[in-house]
Amino acid sequence: MKRIVIGISGASGSIYGIRTLIRLKELNHERYLVITSAAWQVIKDELNLSKEEVISLATKYYEEFDFTAPIASGSYPTDGMIIAPCSMKTVAAIANGISNNLLLRAADICIKEKRPLVLLIRETPLSTIHLKNLYILSKIPTITIFPPLPAWYSKPVDLIDVVDQSIARALRYLGIEDPKLRIWKGYED
Repeated sequence: MKRIVIGISGASGSIYGIRTLIRLKELNHERYLVITSAAWQVIKDELNLSKEEVISLATKYYEEFDFTAPIASGSYPTDGMIIAPCSMKTVAAIANGISNNLLLRAADICIKEKRPLVLLIRETPLSTIHLKNLYILSKIPTITIFPPLPAWYSKPVDLIDVVDQSIARALRYLGIEDPKLRIWKGYED
C-alpha cells in the first residue's frame, strides 16, 4: 500500500482527480487529498458532486491553506503526488517555486525530497509561457508531465474508460500498477 497525495486544481477536467481517488481507493492505497477553491467550483459545475461525496473518497482531506497538515512537511513520508487536473496556474507556481497554498507546498515537498510528482496538465492550446514553465519542470527528474490524451487503441466504450486509461498510465509513474490498464500489444491479425 502506498501513501499518495492527490491535488485537484481548478482546471477543467475534475473527473480526472475524482477517478484518481476512486481508482486508488479500489486499489487500497492511502489517499491524502487537497483541493483548491477554484477546483471545488469546477467539481460542482462539471460533476455535481458535494464536498462530502468527494471528501469521502479520501483517506484524509486537508483544506487548501492548512499549512499544519503533515503533507506540508518533508519529514512526513509519502510515496509521491499526482495533480489531476493540473492547471497552467498551478504549473506556473510550481515552476517558479511558489508554494502559497497546501497543494503547491505538497508539490514543492515532492520536488525537494525527490519524490515522484505527476502533473495531468489541462490546457489547449499551450502558450509560449505555458511551454516555458513546462520546460522548466521537465528538467526535474522526478516530475512527469502527463497530458491525459485518449489512448484510442484501448477501444474505450465510454468516457470513464477514456479517463481510467489515462489514470492507469499516470499511476505507473507513482509505482502503482492498475489492472485496468490496457497495454498496446501491436495490431491483432
